[in-house]
Amino acid sequence: MGEVLQPVEEAVSDTIASRVVAALREEIVTLKLKPGDAISESDIAARYGISRQPAREAFIRLAQQGLLLIRPKRATVVKKISADGVRQSRFIRESIEVEIVRRVAGAHLPETKEALKAIIADQEAASEIEDVHGFHELDELFHRTLARLAGVEYAWQLVDDHKIQLDRVRYLTLGVASQKRAITEHKAIVAAVAAGDAAGAEAAMRAHLARAEVLLGQTIAEHPDYFEAEEDEPAEGETV
Repeated sequence: MGEVLQPVEEAVSDTIASRVVAALREEIVTLKLKPGDAISESDIAARYGISRQPAREAFIRLAQQGLLLIRPKRATVVKKISADGVRQSRFIRESIEVEIVRRVAGAHLPETKEALKAIIADQEAASEIEDVHGFHELDELFHRTLARLAGVEYAWQLVDDHKIQLDRVRYLTLGVASQKRAITEHKAIVAAVAAGDAAGAEAAMRAHLARAEVLLGQTIAEHPDYFEAEEDEPAEGETV
């Protein structure tokens, strides 16, 4: 049987909604839209010059991703950050990226070292001019390039789909000191990869991603209002 195509109107609406999802996700991750901020379909539709339908579809998708809280008859708001969501994001990311970096280290591709070093050089330049947004994009590029070199770009898409809560914390902590440390850790990963040291590359990647727990604690302390309240521990004798 031939491929079943969407009606043109539905396909166009889906494309518009996808673009709005990407734009709003970026605003939420980069704190242009802060946790707790109210947001409305009508305002977004007016901002992008679109109808309410794709705006509504975008809101539903962002709610499914844990970024919006849609409340009937009340304002839709940007969801607060879930500490548990951050930890689960890190678990998923580490599980996949460790295998990616081991594969790259074992491949001995001639372009690997230079491709990664070029990205790090651009990160250093972005850090020098305090371009936080540019640094964040280059950090994404570094990890995505590792997946490409490993021949598993789809795996990076899986990571990207599940690391949104983690990204929100990372962006909040991308000061100059944090950028310098990330660069140092990236260099350690590249050195192990270039040496064909799969175990060393794995250890360097684990150390790099483990910093998320430290950053989480730091961010909760500095921005407690941005986080969901964690459930109270059960009293002694209670079951869970």
